[in-house]
Amino acid sequence: MVGSIYKHVYKADSIALNFKGSEVTYEQLDKTVASYANYFKELGVKAGERVVLSCLNSPEFIYSYLGVVKSGGVIIPINLMLTMEEIAYIVKDSEAKYFIIHPVILQKAKLSKEAIQNALGVNVMVLDEEFQNSVCTMPTERLEDFGDENALSTFLYTSGTTGKQKAAMLTHKNLVINAEQCALALKSTSDDNYMCVLPMFHVFAFTACVLMPLWSGATITILESFQPKEVVESLIRDNITVFMGVPSMYVVLLEAGKKNVTFPTLRLAISGGAALPVEIFRASKEILKLPIVEGYGLTEASPAVCFNPLDGVQKEGSIGLPLHNVECKIVDENDVEVPVGEVGELIVKGENVMQGYFKQDEDTNKALLNGWLHTGDLAKKDDDGYIYIVDRKKDMVIVGGLNVYPREVEEVIYQYSKVKEAAVIGVDDKLRGEYVKAFVVLKEGEECSSKELLRHMKERLAAYKLPREIDFVSNLPKNSTGKILKRMLKEQ
Repeated sequence: MVGSIYKHVYKADSIALNFKGSEVTYEQLDKTVASYANYFKELGVKAGERVVLSCLNSPEFIYSYLGVVKSGGVIIPINLMLTMEEIAYIVKDSEAKYFIIHPVILQKAKLSKEAIQNALGVNVMVLDEEFQNSVCTMPTERLEDFGDENALSTFLYTSGTTGKQKAAMLTHKNLVINAEQCALALKSTSDDNYMCVLPMFHVFAFTACVLMPLWSGATITILESFQPKEVVESLIRDNITVFMGVPSMYVVLLEAGKKNVTFPTLRLAISGGAALPVEIFRASKEILKLPIVEGYGLTEASPAVCFNPLDGVQKEGSIGLPLHNVECKIVDENDVEVPVGEVGELIVKGENVMQGYFKQDEDTNKALLNGWLHTGDLAKKDDDGYIYIVDRKKDMVIVGGLNVYPREVEEVIYQYSKVKEAAVIGVDDKLRGEYVKAFVVLKEGEECSSKELLRHMKERLAAYKLPREIDFVSNLPKNSTGKILKRMLKEQ
């Protein structure tokens, strides 16, 4: 069960968490989670009841999450950047009765516990000193495990790039199985020390940076947010062995590597959350002397689906091979598998796949058609079974009836030495349907014109794939995990 995922590797004195220099052993973690679970039960949280969690990266996030699901409740971690209107929608849609919030978030929002309680109509718990004192009075002995592995443990709201957000419903089994699958693929052991700097409310962070290390009996070094200097210092000081990040984070680490900074204990760097540009992959091998292992997942799959194998061939531009007991197919619009090398939609099957969307039967039936999760990602396979994401179905640009995959154009832009980041979108065009537009961030101190960049691109791309417009910008809009928000670029 998620609430005691570490039970099979339990070593009382081993370090489970490291936060701001303070260490928490597995024994302390276990007792604290039990106290939280007892507190939530006494408060009235019943099996299956939804509890919203708004908390920054901290031990309290983990205690709250594991405590709720250990008591039988369903946890709903939410993005810290949401507005009150967006939070109110989630509370109402999920029919949540309880809301856990970190005091720092209250302070930043300039709100009181009573104000949130009145606005949302829920029982609000603030993770402050008063709360901690109450929890301390609770029993610390292990609770009898919440016994139904097929019971819901977590609602994760999708990003809502199209329409209202939907809650993907994940069971205890979904998450535990996926943590185990990741641990096997990445050879995780109790000797590992994982850095968790990705936001814990995001499923990539929680499964890969929290549940997987706990399943392995490893240590989790927690950072509240991605501050480049702090991350580099921690990688060295805290003897980090595994780093999980999104592509934009690796741009920063590569800059440190160019200054002859090394990370001697780092054995593994994983990239997820967005496609890893091939140029960043190549630079990591040259500068960091460590290949970035690219994987792929989505919220609805808990989230991991594929990784490049550690011991096998790691192919640049590929998301690798399916995890143990995960099936993947590339299909056409009729769900017929396409030949090797042809582009189609990636569909997935396995015990890590969600149960559906809460109260959204129509969307559930579309997503889980014929027992397979339809990802909406366009992909292809090679002769060795390695999978390559070509683009999002909805991001594909159609120029005069011809398909243009933004990722292909972005890869070419990244190859230009002056470019730091790039994003490509489609813009409506009366004559040709759409045209290609690029947004480019240059490296510090560099200058470049559209003509100069287009000269580079014309040698590598067909004319219909070339951007009609190139906007040079100081930065690209990103979400809290560092993923570029193309929908905001389209709104400009």
